Amino acid sequence: MENLENAVAPATSPDETGQTPEPVYPVPTGELVQPIILLVDREDPCAEDRGIAVAALASVGALLANPRHPYWKPWAQGAFAKSVRRADAKMFAKVAGEFPDHALAEIGDAKAMGFAPMQADSLPKRLAKLQVSGTMLPAGGTGEPTSVRIALNDSLGMSTGKAAAQAAHALFAWVLEGEPRDVDRWRGDGCRLSVERLGATEFRRQAREAKGPVIHDAGRTEIDPGSATAFVKIG
Repeated sequence: MENLENAVAPATSPDETGQTPEPVYPVPTGELVQPIILLVDREDPCAEDRGIAVAALASVGALLANPRHPYWKPWAQGAFAKSVRRADAKMFAKVAGEFPDHALAEIGDAKAMGFAPMQADSLPKRLAKLQVSGTMLPAGGTGEPTSVRIALNDSLGMSTGKAAAQAAHALFAWVLEGEPRDVDRWRGDGCRLSVERLGATEFRRQAREAKGPVIHDAGRTEIDPGSATAFVKIG
């Protein structure tokens, strides 16, 4: 992810804005992971594809909101790991209040929070207690297709949480490595995003013309190593 420094508009320095300097962060000693907190409401959960899309949007939103954070570069040069954790409405509100530096993304009734990377072995207790495995939302689309869409390999049978992490990988990689004009146009249009599911054959065919990197999973959970999972479509 060598284009990280060019992925967002240059920020002015604290001296130019009169803001206080950024906090000092220790040099990371282990794996870095980006936490993404997905709202899974017990009473009225959002549709699955909308939840997947909003998690991806929250991931990128964290970078756009805080591009100066010193962990972005070592994280992007490492495993590029993301952890999609779920919270019900009450816990989601607690996390939002306890960690005000989050980036909130909303697509209709779907909500997710994205954070800058953190050390995987020392996540704050509130975040570490949130569940990762088994995250599922009821089947349903994102609504009207948008000009920028995340194509998912539907043949893999990924859980909501797994698909959300893969979608976040794809969108983040596209923001960093895609055509800058396309990314700028998307941002200027309000970062509208949807999900498109493709069968195995169609996924392979369209992946050859993807506008950004095609994501291949490391195979730590759910699916086989090297499985092609997601990419960004435009148009």
